[in-house]
Amino acid sequence: PINPVATDFIRRGIETAKEKQAVCLLIRLNTPGGLLKSTRVIVGDILNSPVPVIVYVSPSGAHAGSAGVFITMAAHLAVMAPGTNIGAAHPVTTQGEMDTIMSAKATNDAMAFIRSIAKKRERNANWGAQAVSNSVSLTETEALENNVINLIAASDQELLNKINGKNITVSSGTVTLQTQHATVQSLEM
Repeated sequence: PINPVATDFIRRGIETAKEKQAVCLLIRLNTPGGLLKSTRVIVGDILNSPVPVIVYVSPSGAHAGSAGVFITMAAHLAVMAPGTNIGAAHPVTTQGEMDTIMSAKATNDAMAFIRSIAKKRERNANWGAQAVSNSVSLTETEALENNVINLIAASDQELLNKINGKNITVSSGTVTLQTQHATVQSLEM
């Protein structure tokens, strides 16, 4: 779940990748969603990262639900494994039901947030808004066809091979990914 612990872990991952001068940071994501406040912090960290951040919805059977939609769309590169899905990002509360006005406020705010992220990353803002307002979801193939993600990859190595040579704009400028012979170093939570 997306919560303060996940927020700290991703922030530490970005800082570690920067310190080690990593080619990129690969975040494997499988989440039903979580807290919008934590999501906003994670999205901000990804959008401002000096290191390219790749969000990889994996393994097969995983999903980027609710808050995971925002995080995936914020990535410099969004990737999904075969047999995964993304969507159903309508805001919910853990403190009982929201009245009509509060529900509309939360939904409209989340829609503006997802559209802003999508436009920044040149992804499908209309679909993002539908994921928030109507809880729509897509398979990995549909997500690729609808410009929600950049590619589909069955493994870390396939992903690294496919992104090799791509130019990515990060907070510090444009970098060219050199990932063909890269090794993955895990950072434990």
